[in-house]
Amino acid sequence: MPIGDGAADHLIGLHLPDIALESTSGGEVSIKNVSSGRWIMFIYPRTGVPGEAEPIGWTDIAGAKGCTAEACSFRDNLGELHESGAQSVTGLSVQSSAYQREAVGRLHLTYPLFSDENGRLAGALKLPTFTVASLTLLKRMTLVVDGHVIRHVFYPVFPAEGHANQVRDWLRANPAGLLARDESLSDRIFRQVDAVGQIDPELDFR
Repeated sequence: MPIGDGAADHLIGLHLPDIALESTSGGEVSIKNVSSGRWIMFIYPRTGVPGEAEPIGWTDIAGAKGCTAEACSFRDNLGELHESGAQSVTGLSVQSSAYQREAVGRLHLTYPLFSDENGRLAGALKLPTFTVASLTLLKRMTLVVDGHVIRHVFYPVFPAEGHANQVRDWLRANPAGLLARDESLSDRIFRQVDAVGQIDPELDFR
């Protein structure tokens, strides 16, 4: 079981930056403009391909396994997630969009996956990562976003296969608008200053 390390505590209240990511739905989409309402982005390390060996040491990493099961769980619960207030559901990994399109087709996913292959979004938001077999991958987490403001973060996520139900239950208990609040400019600057006291230019303070 993964252990909470506080690596995602800074995300709540952040405004998503205007960074375009390639989508399996076709073309690039600015992460800031996915939806004007409430939406979900589950972040996962990687999906495997049948017949391909997993990275050496993969099974020894707490919380690494389960990406396919998690993706299928969001697929199977998509209707209930929409009914619970999520206008959109998306997935994010650092795998290439071509790799992701294979997963979308094979798993019959009914929502888009975004590729942060060059790490721009991960770097701008300072998302937690881990390294295995020379691969730098994103740790598993889920963001609840209102427009372009991160309202809630699930981190760490375990077990992966039942996580969509956890997200659904949270949405039902926290309707959109209940958590919305105005933040002062100083609050937002405080949240978006990195550990060494420098403001990331990718982040939006508006």
